[in-house]
Amino acid sequence: MKLLILLTFPEPIRNVYRDGIMRAFPQLEVDMVDHHSKVGPHIAKADILVTFGAHMADHVLSEATSLRWIQALGTGVDGIVDRPALRDGVIVTNLRGLHGSSVSEAVLAMMLALSRNLPRTVRSQDAGRWDRFPVNLVKGKTVGILGVGVIAAELAPRCQALGMTVIGITSAPRSVAGFDRMVPRDELLDVVGELDHLVLLIPYTSETHGIVGAAVLEHMRRSAFLINVARGGVVDQPALVEALREGRIAGAGLDVFAEEPLPEEHPLWKMSNVLITPHMAGFHAGYPDEALPIVIENIRHFLAADLDAMTNVVRR
Repeated sequence: MKLLILLTFPEPIRNVYRDGIMRAFPQLEVDMVDHHSKVGPHIAKADILVTFGAHMADHVLSEATSLRWIQALGTGVDGIVDRPALRDGVIVTNLRGLHGSSVSEAVLAMMLALSRNLPRTVRSQDAGRWDRFPVNLVKGKTVGILGVGVIAAELAPRCQALGMTVIGITSAPRSVAGFDRMVPRDELLDVVGELDHLVLLIPYTSETHGIVGAAVLEHMRRSAFLINVARGGVVDQPALVEALREGRIAGAGLDVFAEEPLPEEHPLWKMSNVLITPHMAGFHAGYPDEALPIVIENIRHFLAADLDAMTNVVRR
């Protein structure tokens, strides 16, 4: 049985997964590459692939003629299940449920940083300039969370603890602790004008592609901030750039982009009202240690042909 790890991460992080799997399953032949262009010597014989959707490419699945299972190391499986080369019989599992604290803290950091204009203070510090100015509080503000799932359920009470009103925007309105109100997703245009912060946690699908486009941005307050920790494709990026340039929204905190890495010539890099992080909202120092036991347990069930016992199987 052969397992291939495809991870575009620093070597010490990749090694945590490789070494942990090899210790637990010495009978497995484990290979590891740091870029999809390097899978060639291994992928055709691999039974198991451990990766992130963002690290994948079309040719990986086309060449994976022996592949039986893909373990995604994140929640999102776009970049995997939406590729035509993925055969029907290949099992896909993810790590749903591990990202609540990390992503929630990333959102809070962005909301606080944008409200207090920390990008401006950092630029002033770099220039040795004593620059005092009034800042905004998040207390008393309204945050809308587009996409109410496991992460949103952890984020909402944290926002309430800061004195914020929390509105959930979801395709399945229901009562969830930490939310002051729920509205259907098809009322997004109606509610977005009430928000001081719009946080995107919605999965990326054909239905949600570009859901935050020119119309939504036009309905937002000029003082409002957009925070995207979901997927780049849920935002019409050119429309966002235009709205930011024209001051139709106050700013944006962006962790994900339509193209990753974000090209160095992209205008978002130079915008003073934008805070950029490189797709790291769900990633923290202890993440591999949290993820590895779940991966190992799934491998154990897979090798025993106990497929029904595997966790977080993605139904597609």
